[in-house]
Amino acid sequence: MKMNALFQCSALAVSLALLGGCSQKDEAPAAAAPAAAPEVKVVKLGFAAPLTGPQAHYGKEMQNGVILAIEEANAGQPQIGGQPVRFELVSEDDQADPKQGTAVAQKLVDAKIVGMLGHFNSGTSIPASRIYSEAGIPEVAMATSPAYTGNGYKTTFRAMTNDVQQGSVMGRFAVETLKAHRIAIIDDRTAYGQGLADEFEKSAKAAGADIVKREFTSDKGTDFMAILTSIKSAKPDVVFFGGADAQAGPMARQIKQLGIKAALMGGEMIKSPNFLSLAGTAADGTIASLAGLPLAQMPGGKDYETKYKARFNEDVQIYSPYAYDATMVLIAAMKAAGSSEPAKYLPALAKTQMAGVTSGTIGYDEKGDLKDGAITVYKVEGGEWKVLEASSK
Repeated sequence: MKMNALFQCSALAVSLALLGGCSQKDEAPAAAAPAAAPEVKVVKLGFAAPLTGPQAHYGKEMQNGVILAIEEANAGQPQIGGQPVRFELVSEDDQADPKQGTAVAQKLVDAKIVGMLGHFNSGTSIPASRIYSEAGIPEVAMATSPAYTGNGYKTTFRAMTNDVQQGSVMGRFAVETLKAHRIAIIDDRTAYGQGLADEFEKSAKAAGADIVKREFTSDKGTDFMAILTSIKSAKPDVVFFGGADAQAGPMARQIKQLGIKAALMGGEMIKSPNFLSLAGTAADGTIASLAGLPLAQMPGGKDYETKYKARFNEDVQIYSPYAYDATMVLIAAMKAAGSSEPAKYLPALAKTQMAGVTSGTIGYDEKGDLKDGAITVYKVEGGEWKVLEASSK
C-alpha cells in the first residue's frame, strides 16, 4: 500500500512537471519595457506691461502677440540642445508705473524667467532694465526712448525703432511737408513723451521752425484748456503732443472747442482706434507717426493679420506684431545657442539676423537698437487713419 501510494505520488509529480514545462514553452516572451520619453523642460519667459488702467489696451494687445508666438512655438514640439521644451509665459501688470515696474521686474527674476518680453513703456523699461541686467536676463522691450539702450547694458534690446528716428522724421515732416513755421509742443513728462517731444523739437528747429510754446502736462491729465488757451495766443501752425491716446483724445476735442486752427501731431501711442473713439470728429486732420511699416506692407503682415484675428477675434492695432517678432527672436536665439541659459544664448541674440512679420531683416547694433527700420506717417481722414508716407532708416 505504501509503495502504491508512493508510485501514485511520483506519477502525479511527473505529470505536473510535464504540464509546467509545456506551459512555460507556450508562454509568449515578455515584451521589452518601452523607453521612457525624454523629459520636457519648461522654459519661462517673462512679460510685463500695463494690463489695467488707461493704457491697458496697449499692454493687452502686446501680450496677445507674445501669446500667439508662444503657442505657435509650442505647437511645433520645439527642442533646445536636443531636449524637448515647452515655453511658458509669466505675465505681470506694471500699471505703466515706474515703481511698480521695478517691483514686477524683481518678481519675474525671482520666478526664474530666462528671457523678458517688455516692458511696454519707456518709463518702466528703463529702471527695470537694471534689474534684468544684474540678473543677466535678456530683455526685448517695446520702449522707444533713447535712454533705454543708452545705459549700455548688454541685455537690452528693442522691439521697435527709437524716438530719435521717429521725432526727427516728424520734425522734418511738419516743416517741409506741412509748411509749419510756428510750432507749439506739449509733453506728458514721461520718459516716452518728453523724449519724443525733445527729438521732434531738435528736428523742427534744424529744419527752420520756431518753437513758440513748450508746455507739459501729466499722463493722467484730461483738462488742457489752460495750456491750450496759452498756446492759442501764440498762433501755432502745429501742436505736437508727446504722450498717449488717453490724453491726446480729449486734447483734440479741446483744440477744436477753442478754435485753434493748428494741426495736432503725435507719435505712435496716439495712432490707435482708442484715440479715434476719444476724439470723435475732432480727430480728423490729426497726424501721427508709427515706427515700422503699415501692417499691409509688412513682409508677414497679411498672414499675421489672419492668424491674429482667428485667435483673438479682434483686429491688430499697433504693437502685437512687434511683440510676436520679439518672442520669436528670443526663441530663435535659444535654439541657435542650443541652450535656454541666458548667459549662453545672449551672444546669439546679439547676433540675430532673421526675417520676421514686421521686417525682412531683424538685427541689432552694439547698443541693442534695431539696425533697420521705417517710420510711417498717418493722418486721420473721415474718422480713419490713412497712410501719408513711409520713411526708411
